[in-house]
Amino acid sequence: MTVDPLEPTDPLGEPAGLRVWADGDPLAPALAAAAEAGWRTYRLDLAGVRSRAALMDRCAQVLDLPPWFGRNWDALADCLTDLSWEPEVPGRLLALTSWSRYAAARPREAEVLQEVLESVVDHWRESGAAAFTTLLVSGVD
Repeated sequence: MTVDPLEPTDPLGEPAGLRVWADGDPLAPALAAAAEAGWRTYRLDLAGVRSRAALMDRCAQVLDLPPWFGRNWDALADCLTDLSWEPEVPGRLLALTSWSRYAAARPREAEVLQEVLESVVDHWRESGAAAFTTLLVSGVD
């Protein structure tokens, strides 16, 4: 794969963005590489999430969202595109584990969540301020 030198890349040498993490590829080395590169890493396990409210609660907890987070799709997008409460870092890696199980159980919510995350990735790509990569991981690593 040829990487555009002007496009932000993640610590794995891939363009920053949203992608499906291959089944069987261990996640720990990716998280470790991101942390070693100074990136902030988040591991959001979707196992057991049965409602949008539970998803928003899990996001608030794992992503350490500010108290003003409104626990809806727009608020999630707003929080992830305005990270003023967080320290500046070269990038962020968000790994959503148990993705395929969640998407099968809650297809419409999974679709909306993926759209929100794609918009977040696009925002950071266009801003040039920092990279943001999201990995959709089928299982739990």
